[in-house]
Amino acid sequence: MHRRKAFTLIELLVVISIIAMLIAILLPTLQRVRNQGRAVVCQANLKQWGTILYLYTQDNMGRFPDNSRDAIGLLRGSAPNEDDPNELALYHRISTEGLACCPMAVRIRPNARFGTWNGVSGTPGSTFEAWEITKPGPPFRFSYGFNNWLISYPFRLFIRSKHNPLGQEVLSFGGKSNIPVLLDCKNYCSAPGSNDRPPIRTNFGGSGGMQNFCINRHGQYINSLFLDWSLRRIGLKELWTLKWHEEFNTSGPWTKAGGVLPSDWPQWMRSFKDY
Repeated sequence: MHRRKAFTLIELLVVISIIAMLIAILLPTLQRVRNQGRAVVCQANLKQWGTILYLYTQDNMGRFPDNSRDAIGLLRGSAPNEDDPNELALYHRISTEGLACCPMAVRIRPNARFGTWNGVSGTPGSTFEAWEITKPGPPFRFSYGFNNWLISYPFRLFIRSKHNPLGQEVLSFGGKSNIPVLLDCKNYCSAPGSNDRPPIRTNFGGSGGMQNFCINRHGQYINSLFLDWSLRRIGLKELWTLKWHEEFNTSGPWTKAGGVLPSDWPQWMRSFKDY
């Protein structure tokens, strides 16, 4: 008779330990690869939004919408008709299904509501959560936001003093490759200023200005579509060097040219690349 060979308890524990160690080593790499894939999908979404916005401006004399409701209607593709609320006014005939959310921010924040402003109300987003508009309906979920200096506020602050109901003519602007249009964002729009402070901590609940765009969604970066319809990723500290409006100081206090020190940044941003 032959004795059957089997693992001893010690050998079994060694094998389990090796497997656990390999999993611990591989998991961060797999997560990183997975996030890189999501960032690529996010960029592809914004690239297609570039086509949609280009076609819209071509059909509207080079102009964007002039208010938040119309900007949301453009993103959604339709909005309630002012003359007949039971009908939808179409902004374009391109299906945006599957393009509305960055894969890193698909779900919405539970139990978070912002008040109605200019007839718009809903739920704000965060670094890894989409924002949602509930009014005007139908409900709409999205995780990108407009540079509001191109929508509700004048890009040329001291030139455009009279309200233009057709919106701003944007295609004649110079330096379009540095003018952001649509970016990873935790709200449907925002109007940054060169003196805006960064969020005090990652995924900070505060919003407004630069804080809506300064979100660590893609590992120290967010993705942005520019007015020349190019697409690139933006370092979070680089946000203060973009031309958000014509008088925006791209050498302001939060840039290297403006003398910002590493210790001036919140702790969670100090190791990020400087610009």
